[in-house]
Amino acid sequence: MTEEQLLQNLFRGDEKAFRLLVDTYKNMVFNTVLGFIQNRNDAEDVTQNVFIKVFETISSFKQQSKLSTWIYRLSVNESLDFIRAKNRKKRWAVVTSLFGNDNELLHQVAHTEHPGVIAENKETATILFKAINKLPDKQKTAFLLQKTQDCSQQKIAEIMQLSEGAVESLLTRAKANLKKLLINYYSA
Repeated sequence: MTEEQLLQNLFRGDEKAFRLLVDTYKNMVFNTVLGFIQNRNDAEDVTQNVFIKVFETISSFKQQSKLSTWIYRLSVNESLDFIRAKNRKKRWAVVTSLFGNDNELLHQVAHTEHPGVIAENKETATILFKAINKLPDKQKTAFLLQKTQDCSQQKIAEIMQLSEGAVESLLTRAKANLKKLLINYYSA
């Protein structure tokens, strides 16, 4: 089935077409979300939210980009929204109480569960993802799309609705910022 046929079926509310869309894009969406969130359970929830949003808003898809680009954009936006909401909750929790009844820390360091992270590299990956999470949203988005999804600068520009030059600039700044953030770990 071509993308055009799939879209026509989706516009008509065809359930089989939606199942095909989910089967086609679930790995792409999950891996994109996981790159941002770094926790498998949360990434599964956000992935589900992405497909709910696709289902609810497919009629507004204007076909000015590829379907995959639109789905990437939704995945990035849902991931960033989740992170912002989690950070708001976390800030409030820190204000009210750092420790639970058992004197255990309530907020743990994010898990590094991206499928591309090999077990023996988890400590290094945790340090890297902590640094990536400190990047401004646009830099983080461009960097993660390039490094975890192997997207070209052109594809990233389409997803982020920016020029390729702007994406190149974001990637350059992201790499420079990461270098500054990671200098203590790699200067020996």
